[in-house]
Amino acid sequence: MAEILEYVRVGWLGRTRGVAGDLWVTPDTDFPERFRDLTEIYIRDRDQYVRFAISGAELIGGRPVLHFEGIDSIEDARRMTNRELAVPRDQVVALPEGSHYIFELIGCDVYDETGTLIGVLQNVETYPANDMYVIRTPDGKYRHAPVARPFVREIDTAGKRIVIDRSGLFEATSASPTDAGNEV
Repeated sequence: MAEILEYVRVGWLGRTRGVAGDLWVTPDTDFPERFRDLTEIYIRDRDQYVRFAISGAELIGGRPVLHFEGIDSIEDARRMTNRELAVPRDQVVALPEGSHYIFELIGCDVYDETGTLIGVLQNVETYPANDMYVIRTPDGKYRHAPVARPFVREIDTAGKRIVIDRSGLFEATSASPTDAGNEV
């Protein structure tokens, strides 16, 4: 039986570059330079990931450009555009202590400091000022909480648990972020 790999999206294939089959990459990572060192990558084709060997990679203006083995014309490259790029989960770049990947946080139970379950983390939205946790409460509503040191007290990805200080963020009995007016 083959090993089942879990994949982490690291970008998207964009438009073609030149006539030799090169493709621009829109990175979905804080480490676009990582593409220069890759020898292979997985490309999503419908409902599965397919391994492709990389025969050339460079950064142009800080943006990666890839060339794949067997993709040697602009026509071949055009068939590859707008596809998701991924690496196996065990090949993600190691983060500094106290930093976490979003995929590690999704699915964590979110509690307040009293131990009361607020809900399950569904997503992390990125904004210029700070990121926001999107939490689905047990009654199916959604709450947003800022990802900032004063509010996030503990993150335990191994235990799938996040503790936040909810004071001033939202009341335990309010129905939804839109019901509370300016609540964020």
